[in-house]
Amino acid sequence: MPPTTTLVLFGIATFLLTVSPGPGVLYVVARTLAQGRAAGFASMLGIESGEVVWLAATATGLAAVLATSSAALTFLRWAGAAYLVYLGIQRWRHSATPPSPERAPVVRIYAQGMVTQILNPKVAVFFVAFLPQFLDPARPFLPQVAALGAVYIAIAVMVDVSYVFAASAARRLMRSDVARRRTARASAATYIALGIGAAASTVK
Repeated sequence: MPPTTTLVLFGIATFLLTVSPGPGVLYVVARTLAQGRAAGFASMLGIESGEVVWLAATATGLAAVLATSSAALTFLRWAGAAYLVYLGIQRWRHSATPPSPERAPVVRIYAQGMVTQILNPKVAVFFVAFLPQFLDPARPFLPQVAALGAVYIAIAVMVDVSYVFAASAARRLMRSDVARRRTARASAATYIALGIGAAASTVK
């Protein structure tokens, strides 16, 4: 079990990561605006599932292997960038279909959220390079990862739930098709911009 100070500092770092706009936050907000609160929670569960995958990678040592492989990190970066651009193009196409955006099945929303977070460059950097700095080599490894993981998921869920409720409230104010179409296109453009930014960045 990590010391209390470590848990607090990690919690602050987790909050800053999860509250800042990125692919995961954008996905949750976009799905909520498009289809309502239920879709927002489905997307949120997908996002959290992707983070659990990264926690499992850390616990099994896979994240440490990725940290030493420039080829693996490069592949992950390009895969994440390509997926974000793909989501942006799909979002733009669906926004052009009046009078309402595509109502995707909940299972697809969940799966896309999970893939989005697994390929999220910001999350990859956090688990590959940042989280290991909070691990004490003198202490048992798995209990530390479990404790830090519990803190991460708890904070991520609270933040994402807040985004779902905020986006749901905003959706009720957007009563015109024009407003919803513009919002969808704005989120599509942001996806594409994030993808281009991820492709241009370097994960070290």
